[in-house]
Amino acid sequence: MSSLPIAAIGTESIDRGQVLIAGMAAMLITIFLGPKFIHFLRLREFGQQIREEGPQEHHAKAGTPTMGGLILFLAIAVPYLVLSERDVASLAVFGVALGCAAIGFTDDYIKVSKRRSLGLGARYKLLAQIALALGLWWVAYEHLGLDATLNSRIFDAEIHIGPVLYLVFIYLVIAGASNAVNLTDGLDGLAAGSCAIVLLAYMAITITNGQSDLALLAGCFVGASIGFLWFNAFPASIFMGDTGSLGLGGAIGAFAVMTQTELLLIIIGGIFVIEALSVAIQVISFKMFRRRVLLMAPVHHHFELLAWSETKIMLRFWIVAAVCSGIGYVLYQNSIG
Repeated sequence: MSSLPIAAIGTESIDRGQVLIAGMAAMLITIFLGPKFIHFLRLREFGQQIREEGPQEHHAKAGTPTMGGLILFLAIAVPYLVLSERDVASLAVFGVALGCAAIGFTDDYIKVSKRRSLGLGARYKLLAQIALALGLWWVAYEHLGLDATLNSRIFDAEIHIGPVLYLVFIYLVIAGASNAVNLTDGLDGLAAGSCAIVLLAYMAITITNGQSDLALLAGCFVGASIGFLWFNAFPASIFMGDTGSLGLGGAIGAFAVMTQTELLLIIIGGIFVIEALSVAIQVISFKMFRRRVLLMAPVHHHFELLAWSETKIMLRFWIVAAVCSGIGYVLYQNSIG
């Protein structure tokens, strides 16, 4: 069963070779420009500010160049704009990702320029995310004619929620995905690798749907994320910063909207759900019972304090991300079969 309307499904055949070329181009651009960009950031002293309440081991990372999301999005933009037809759906996803990256860049710039760990105020982030959700809602509902329907992709049931609740739902998806990836970006390589895995699942989904430009864009995101890992894996030479984490999270949320897998994203992006839930559980437990469930939240810091190495945590979290994404893709295939 599929709830995707005709407007959402491509009718042309997918050129998988072009998707591969776009992904490889994004990866190579990131790897080629990475050293020059890292040198540029070091010269300008755009280094990471470390939170005082974080693990003590992280204070040694203070000053590591940040805002690596800039090179990541440059590497995505070039092959996407050159090779794709730039249809409305892919432009909407790209626009939301750039918008979230812009929020993150503003946050990063305030941190590095004022030499503090606090950046853009929460109210400004909220307003910007609402504006992005409104734009994506207009494209999805008014332009592409996507149904304001929730589909679990697991049970044979759909819930029509109407345009207003659909807008609220899209906001929750975009804000939730971007903030969850941001929370995951706490260890070298953890967020970049997890995003590459989740976006690979969305590349497969868009290929299955025949959404060629979305598939090519997803390929660019996967390639750039893998290329960024060349410098971001432990020990990291550069951090993606909020520029990268909010941008990648926004892209994942927008892909979910354009493929109508918003509820299935809970499984596909299960690693991010786990990270976000660990923070929520920690906060609720402390406020209600004055007790902490974890040694520190998000949960990857809990394992750090249990003396797990960063590499061990990163690889095991990648495994969880791969299992969740694989299960999600299989469920999606079954739902349209």
